[in-house]
Parts: sequence; C-alpha cells; structure tokens
Amino acid sequence: MEEDLQLHINGKVYNLPNVDQGRSLLSILRDDLDFTGAHYGCGEGQCGACTVLLDGKPVRSCITPVGSVGKREVLTIEGLEKDGKLHPVQEAFLEADALQCGYCTPGMVLSAVALLRKHPSPTDQEIVDAMQGNICRCGTYRRIIHAIRLAATGSRRTER
Repeated sequence: MEEDLQLHINGKVYNLPNVDQGRSLLSILRDDLDFTGAHYGCGEGQCGACTVLLDGKPVRSCITPVGSVGKREVLTIEGLEKDGKLHPVQEAFLEADALQCGYCTPGMVLSAVALLRKHPSPTDQEIVDAMQGNICRCGTYRRIIHAIRLAATGSRRTER
C-alpha cells in the first residue's frame, strides 16, 4: 500500500510522497534519498552491511519495512560526523586500521556506536557479543575489536 511518508534521518525530516510501506528502509535510504553508506549485503539481515541505528539501536535496514519506522530517528553513517569532524568511533577505526575493503565498515561503526552508548567501557566479550551480527569478509576482526577499545578509552592519537 502506498502512502505519504515522513522519515526522521540524521536530525532532518524527509517527506516522501506515495511510498510503498513494505519497501525496505535500505531501499528508501539508498535509492530515494541518496544515503549510500548503508550497503546491501545478504538481503536477509545476517551480514550487517546495511546496519543503521533506529532510536539508537542497530537494525538491519534491508529487512526493516519502511512503514514500520514511523517517527523514530534513523541514524546513518552519514549522520555521524559533525561540522567536518569524524565521530570518535570513526577516528578509532582509522587509527586501528580496522578496515580493508570498507564494505562492512559503516555497519560495523554504527553497531560499535550503539554498543558504546549502552556500555561506555565494554569488556572484550561484550564487544564480540555486540558485533556478532556484523560480518567482515576481509577478516579484520582483531583490528575492529582494537578500534572499539580505542574509542571506549579515548586513547587515539590526536594528529588525525
């Protein structure tokens, strides 16, 4: 069923006319609004490449019907930087060299942001548990865990 839709994304309101409420949030973000940071991976919510935050919680946008979002706040990777300054988790990922191809990185970063908002000083096991839904095909898991530890402790170099 098509209806007019209002989405709250990265602190702004977007009005979309005649939207099929069953379309995926990922499709709307990428195809209609040009937020291309969330990636299509498996299409089944298993790989985490499409992760965005919905009211601060990580969700797989490829399996989230846009009609279920309502007035909740969507945060994409594009909404993390502020005034040209990267988010501390983004900085930590760069510092730890926690990306190779970068395909999974936006989802990884957003999952890490959600974790650190909930647990500012997570244990290694809490990090591993929180990141279980995100797959890195390049296998940079040790560096990803290191990056999240860096972001949690704030012990990054400042010259970046």
